[in-house]
Amino acid sequence: MEKAATVPMRRPPASAKSEQRIRDILRVARQVFSEAGFQAATATGIAQRLGVSEATVFTYFGGKRELCVRVISDWYDEIIAKVEDDLPRVHGTRARLHYLVHAHLRHLLAEGSGLCAFILSEGRARNDDFGEVYATLQRRYTAPLMRILAQGQADGDIRRDMPLRLLRSAVYGPMEHVLWDAILRGARVDVGATADQLVGFLWQALQPPAQDALALAQFRGEVRDALHRLQSSENRDGGTY
Repeated sequence: MEKAATVPMRRPPASAKSEQRIRDILRVARQVFSEAGFQAATATGIAQRLGVSEATVFTYFGGKRELCVRVISDWYDEIIAKVEDDLPRVHGTRARLHYLVHAHLRHLLAEGSGLCAFILSEGRARNDDFGEVYATLQRRYTAPLMRILAQGQADGDIRRDMPLRLLRSAVYGPMEHVLWDAILRGARVDVGATADQLVGFLWQALQPPAQDALALAQFRGEVRDALHRLQSSENRDGGTY
């Protein structure tokens, strides 16, 4: 398993009181980022809601971006731990895929569309000092799906004519469209029904082509080649026998 990304803090906790202060700051920051988004949120607003000075926040975190990264990292850690704990008890490629799709939608929408929008947008930041932290979190988060797809290919349940990275995008892409649609329209998502529909669609696309369809395609190709050779022979012989 890939090692968790490390997010530096300005001052590591030295006591139980400091640890509790950090937990409180992160809890409130998560609320504020979810409600206002990264750009509109401020360390001052976080401090005021917590009832402390802005300097107290900056005692533990070097800035708003560092605090944002820690909030996202903690969210990923929570979800990854849950998935890693549950997934071994799910058997079968399709059932495991369904579990991941359902879990992804449910966890991202569990605290409302505000947190979902915050995670989807800020979790893709690449232009600052924390770009590698985000990339590592994404790799850890998608690793269970990659294992399911790889095992599915080995078992013959998943098509082998496409690389895993494209299959991964084929799974996460439709889910992201569903989530952004819910965010932009303010619509409630029936997670269970949506997961069922997505997996039904995805499973058809992920399965290997049917053997009879492959045989038919091969036969058609052979017929085309034979006709092409016959036409070429006729052209060389002037169309006569």
